[in-house]
Amino acid sequence: MTETVTIDQLAHRGDGVALIHDKTVFVPFTLPGEEVEIERKGERARLVSIKTPSPSRVEPVCRHFGTCGGCALQHMDAAAYRAWKEAQVAAALASRGLEAEISPIVPASRGSRRRAVLTAVRAGGRVLVGYHERMANRLVAISECAVVTPRILASLPDLTRLADKLAPRKGELRLTVLDTVSGLDVAAEGASGKAARDFPGLGRLAAEADFARLSVDGEVVIEIRPPALDFAGAAMVPPPGGFVQASAEAEAAMAQAVMEAVGKAKRVADLFAGSGTFALRLARAAVVHAVESDKAAMAALDRAWRQTPGLKTVTQEVRDLFRSPLRVDELESFDAVVFDPPRAGAKEQASELAASKVADIVAVSCNPATLARDLRTLVDGGYRLRTVQPVDQFLFSPHIEVVAHLNRA
Repeated sequence: MTETVTIDQLAHRGDGVALIHDKTVFVPFTLPGEEVEIERKGERARLVSIKTPSPSRVEPVCRHFGTCGGCALQHMDAAAYRAWKEAQVAAALASRGLEAEISPIVPASRGSRRRAVLTAVRAGGRVLVGYHERMANRLVAISECAVVTPRILASLPDLTRLADKLAPRKGELRLTVLDTVSGLDVAAEGASGKAARDFPGLGRLAAEADFARLSVDGEVVIEIRPPALDFAGAAMVPPPGGFVQASAEAEAAMAQAVMEAVGKAKRVADLFAGSGTFALRLARAAVVHAVESDKAAMAALDRAWRQTPGLKTVTQEVRDLFRSPLRVDELESFDAVVFDPPRAGAKEQASELAASKVADIVAVSCNPATLARDLRTLVDGGYRLRTVQPVDQFLFSPHIEVVAHLNRA
């Protein structure tokens, strides 16, 4: 049975929200103020038709939008989309009683995402490569994508050939594709055992596709060229499938905000440092101590530092900052601290920082909710929130990166 409702607002994941008999119902692909026809199933609903469209509604730019789960907000015009993302940051801060002037969001460009995580499955005698449907296990085989770089998009036929060789009979193959300075770095996980051991065949396929590097389940099959990323003049080769910022332009915007906040600090701690996104840039002017739990990421940072002339000392420490945050006495020697944790935030580390005398702290986060929690801890410890810079790294998604600068009040 269908019913007609009015969308009141967008929830934090980008779904429209309607109130029906005092119950909240989430309707994807709708906008505030729209009158829509829906088919309800519990607290979620399927959009049947749009009776009164919002002035902010636009035509999606990708044919897969609405089935592919990769994007949630292609139907929203750029101005409304950016305003909504900025409002999410403001709401997260307000929920913790924090006030700060929020800078305009740094926008994302179409075709700028250099890192894509694709899934491949066997179905009906063929291999499908793409993304899962939203909130479903079904796979959408993509033929276009509005967010990834042109080189990743052009590689889909080669990736499909690779998946045809590696995908198990049952289950999924995961393909992490990184567009680097020297070509595509492809990391496959979940490969069928026999195919994964065919290094000569896989090497030929990678060479024909002109991949810079191919690895299977963490083991490098072939490296034709080191797949390097340019961190402001430092060439960093990440471990296979390792985490890096998804967009080079977003990374540059975040790094600029970090550098401006750190200022003339001479000794900086970079916590949750990854492979050196910020540490290698900071080392142009400061001595840096980088801390990260991933040994392979730390090794990649170390190699890049040693091979880049003109950098100041970058020391590395492999350490789980969730279980063992830097303590107050360990923080005493630093003029500034940068921390960029996973979505869970840095609750324990923020508590130690709040009790420290570090002059400047820069918090980087992909989760405004946990960021606001950690900022509240720091403000309660005597820090003043100076700047808040949102960055749109994941175009057409509800995700937001934020760089916040605090100093001692």
